[in-house]
Amino acid sequence: MAHGRTRVAVLGAGLIGTDLVVKLQRSPVLDCCLVVGRDRESLGLRRAAEMGCATSPDGIDGLLEASPFDVVFDASNADAHAGHWSRLRSTGATLIDLTPTQLGELVVPTINGDTAPAHRHVNLVSCGGQAAIPVLHALAQHCTPTYIEVVSTGASASAGRATRLNLDQYIATTQAAIRAFTGAEWVKVMVNLSPARPAPPFRVTMTLLAADLPSGPILRSTVTAAADRVRAYAPGFSVTSMEADDGRIRIAVEVTASGGRIPRHAGNLDIINGAAVLLAEQYAAARP
Repeated sequence: MAHGRTRVAVLGAGLIGTDLVVKLQRSPVLDCCLVVGRDRESLGLRRAAEMGCATSPDGIDGLLEASPFDVVFDASNADAHAGHWSRLRSTGATLIDLTPTQLGELVVPTINGDTAPAHRHVNLVSCGGQAAIPVLHALAQHCTPTYIEVVSTGASASAGRATRLNLDQYIATTQAAIRAFTGAEWVKVMVNLSPARPAPPFRVTMTLLAADLPSGPILRSTVTAAADRVRAYAPGFSVTSMEADDGRIRIAVEVTASGGRIPRHAGNLDIINGAAVLLAEQYAAARP
């Protein structure tokens, strides 16, 4: 503990890592002690230093030299994550993975976030998964989905190099998590990165097929309640449309960012980082 707060470090100084530092500095219980990257001249490391954080350009080596930490956030890339966990495992730190690896315990805060402190290695699926799964899981408590389709559209400017390199893993991990949290056998996930100007907000459109869909009032109240729970850590989450007919329900949500240095259209960063900070605060509360 540092000054009564939980010591945390951020591994990765890209778009996700930089926004994560901003959110961590607003936490009353988390102390962001280090941000590491692999390029001494990177904009992310410069911004972290400007915010008063210690930084290192030596990647996982630099982080291990500065250990111990209570919680480490991996905001690097999926290909590197397995090696990071292998080297961090013996340090006793809890690792919160923001890359789409399918390693560790899959966690969506509104569904199984209360169990996260029991695991030292958790995975936050993807930004699209964090936006869609709370709604889909809630619906699956009232019907038996046979097919689910999720299409995420984000602004090109809000997708950094690591996100672009990991698109295949993003799709595979999001599909696997949707199956795990809904029981649907057939799941299809698609991703669009839009270069449009002005930049569009982060949008996720869901289509669910089920022969036993409940009545309209139950659907509306279920989706509304799920959205309310997500807004506890992603205030810009909103349901923009919902329609149901003949065993099919279509739902669209948008996530806008607020209260940080990122632009409003970067809701994809806002929702997954909001989830990450919430989990770390739960770890802090569970510490003896």
